[in-house]
Amino acid sequence: MTPDPLVPAIKTHQALLGRAPHLAAADAAFYSANNEAGAKARGVKRVCIPNRSTKSLERKREQKKRWFRNGQKWRTGCEGRISVAKRRHGLRRCRYKGFVGMHRWVGLGVIADNLINIGRAMKKQAAP
Repeated sequence: MTPDPLVPAIKTHQALLGRAPHLAAADAAFYSANNEAGAKARGVKRVCIPNRSTKSLERKREQKKRWFRNGQKWRTGCEGRISVAKRRHGLRRCRYKGFVGMHRWVGLGVIADNLINIGRAMKKQAAP
C-alpha cells in the first residue's frame, strides 16, 4: 500500500508558496484521522475530506456546513475541468518525450482550454 499523498502535497505547497493552504479538499478515499490531523498540524485551517462511514453526529454536522460543501464543490469542479481538458485537447497521451515534454504538453493543453473558455465568455458579453 502506498502512503497517503495528502500531507506531502501540503508540504510541497508550503515549500513552493511559503505558507500552508487555507483549504484542503479531497474525496472520501483520502479520509483518515491521520490525514486530517496531519493537514491541520501543517497549518491548514479548513480540511474538507468527507468521511462516508462516520456515525458521529458532530462529524455529520461538520460535513453539512457551507464551507465544507463549497470546498467539495470546488474540488468536483476542478476534476470536471481536468476531464474536459483531457478529452478536448488529447491530454490522455503525451506526444513529447520526458518530464519537460510532459510539462509542455499539459501546459499547451491548459492554454488551449483557457483560450476556448475566454472566447466563450467574450461571445456572451458581446451578445445583445
